[in-house]
Amino acid sequence: MTALGKLAQGLRTFASDVAQGFFEITHNGFALVGLATVFAVITLSARDDLRQAGESRLMGWLQARHEAALGMPVELGAIDRATAANPQDLPKQQAAVAYWLSKKYRVAPEPLSALVAEAYEIGERAKLDPTLILAIMAIESGFNPFAQSSVGAQGLMQVMTGVHKDKYENFGGKLAAFDPVTNLRVGVKVLQECIQRAGSLHAGLKFYVGAANLEGDGGYADKVLAEHARLKQVAAGRQVPLLVPPVIRTMVPVEQEPAAPEDKIALTSVS
Repeated sequence: MTALGKLAQGLRTFASDVAQGFFEITHNGFALVGLATVFAVITLSARDDLRQAGESRLMGWLQARHEAALGMPVELGAIDRATAANPQDLPKQQAAVAYWLSKKYRVAPEPLSALVAEAYEIGERAKLDPTLILAIMAIESGFNPFAQSSVGAQGLMQVMTGVHKDKYENFGGKLAAFDPVTNLRVGVKVLQECIQRAGSLHAGLKFYVGAANLEGDGGYADKVLAEHARLKQVAAGRQVPLLVPPVIRTMVPVEQEPAAPEDKIALTSVS
């Protein structure tokens, strides 16, 4: 064999050896990766704590990347805190009330729908007309869940948080006064107590407004009952004018206890 032939044969042998070695290394490498993957899956399946930790880290990393891309925090569960409902999902009667109140008090129908649904539910349990509960919210706060009077009456039903802090303990504390549904529930409980103590609805409303020991209540009970009557007509499917601007009680001491003679009741028109 010539020198040139020997050189060619040597190169072929070298190339074959290199190819075989590469195949073995690659094959073994893929095998190792496969074994590692199988081992990881088995480990994570057997160890819930490791799997959950891994999922949590992965979700955290993905959320951080998403927030960085958007330039603002992301919280997909925020919808769970929203006091809102689709008015189209309500029974016809409740939807009519929600839309009417939304137009009159210039509040979005979605949060009002949630309050209307809650008023109907709690009204049935408390043996109170739900439209009465809604009428009190309308006159007390105009459906502003953050309303506060000069003496500390707070929220939709303008309950004196300091006086009724024991009722809020069942909801986590006095800051729950600014949760619309909680304020509604506490307000209804206070209203029940006032009606039972006074012996009638009209007198109970006078207790609720803190005017039990006064000669008059500034027309508060009449205004609540007038709005109540309008809401009952709306719920019955009748066309009721909005009568804008509504009359909303503001800056009034709502103690829900027999008021002292020096307490004053004031009503103001809010457009």
